[in-house]
Amino acid sequence: MADMSPVKTKMPEQDPEVRSGNFLEVAQGYTPELAARESSRCLKCKHPRCVEGCPVGVPIPEFIGHIQEGDLEAAYKSLSRANALPAVCGRVCPQENQCEGRCVRGIKGESVGIGRLERFVADWALEHNVANTDRLPDNGHRVAVVGSGPAGLTCAGELARKGYSVTIYEAFHVAGGVLSYGIPEFRLPKSIVEKEVEKLRDLGVDIELNMVIGKVLSIDELFEMGYEAVFIGSGAGLPQFMKIPGESLVGVFSANEYLTRINLMKAYKPDNPTPIFESKKVAVLGGGNVAMDAARCARRLGAEVHIVYRRSEAELPARAEEVHHAREEGIVFDLLCNPTLIEGDEQGRVKSMKLIRMELGEPDASGRRRPVPIPGSEFEMEVDTVIVAIGTSPNPLIRTTTPGLEANRWGCITTAPDGSTSREGVFAGGDASTGAATVILAMGAGKTAAKSIDEYIRGK
Repeated sequence: MADMSPVKTKMPEQDPEVRSGNFLEVAQGYTPELAARESSRCLKCKHPRCVEGCPVGVPIPEFIGHIQEGDLEAAYKSLSRANALPAVCGRVCPQENQCEGRCVRGIKGESVGIGRLERFVADWALEHNVANTDRLPDNGHRVAVVGSGPAGLTCAGELARKGYSVTIYEAFHVAGGVLSYGIPEFRLPKSIVEKEVEKLRDLGVDIELNMVIGKVLSIDELFEMGYEAVFIGSGAGLPQFMKIPGESLVGVFSANEYLTRINLMKAYKPDNPTPIFESKKVAVLGGGNVAMDAARCARRLGAEVHIVYRRSEAELPARAEEVHHAREEGIVFDLLCNPTLIEGDEQGRVKSMKLIRMELGEPDASGRRRPVPIPGSEFEMEVDTVIVAIGTSPNPLIRTTTPGLEANRWGCITTAPDGSTSREGVFAGGDASTGAATVILAMGAGKTAAKSIDEYIRGK
């Protein structure tokens, strides 16, 4: 009989005062007892709306049903057939807007903690070395994947299971893409990413590191090497700036650089040869998940941190959980404020920032109310570091070195719904074609493209 409790089973977390001084994972995960309790809240609906909300089509009632039965291996096999990175998604997927947002239990209470259960099952499988390496025999066809982020890893895994010989070309010295360089350790431990990547290697996927496609090799050269199709999942790593005076001062970072140095280069460690800038007061410009990640990293490095966002809290694009955690950790939210100038000292280092207060006017093209400056409301904030987290776009390297590959005015590779591009045999997905979005949407695009690549090659 289902547990009709209207609230989710609480997940243990580090105390805010403790975690704000370390990079250990905040959410501690369910114990088997907690997972069993939460799984019993699932009604196993005959027509599960939760599955409709999942970009990769995880059979949610099925895997939760196995948890209820105590068969965690079956739960993992069911989950991993649809999701190549379940331990990642259980941590960073915005379930509240997707599967959990469709859960019928959410109508009169809180939805089932699908993400928490997904994480529990995936972590159990990693701990007990349970793998799902089922794949068809080698079919003699080769596919190249550019980028080892969530889109590339998913596409590669799906194709490997179908019997393809797949090689991933990764520009960095570590696989994982944004999972490795963008998401902090306290949200997504890098050991988890490494284990998920290793599972793909066990499927036969080859990963070539330090390979900048468009520089070391071109897309055309990949075809000359015998690959029959190429998937571009190179992400959106080109940062955008405010275009206000002072952005070239020492102490101004893009969130990409700041997070990459912390997450990938471990620049927060005292003995690191390239330590991160030591800050006393930090302003993070932006209100998305990346802004929250940068702010929470700066807080852990001992700074006073302010989130500066030009709209109100209702319009914050970050996950509610991330905003809640940031507030718990002592981060200040300066909402309805917009920077106009960053000022420097005689040495060219940031010393302060000028801002103006905003009010919300009529809705703009995005449907959100447009922020409008309030005349005479200017004020100054003393800061020594500014982190710009207002968005990213795809690096132009691949599209400018691939003749005939069309892109839109934002620099995103143009794709059809099946992931195909204007170049025959070239497919794309994830942030490279949509601009910065979520991990799970990138995975969905990688899964769609893998199906299309299989149909394309078999059609040839």
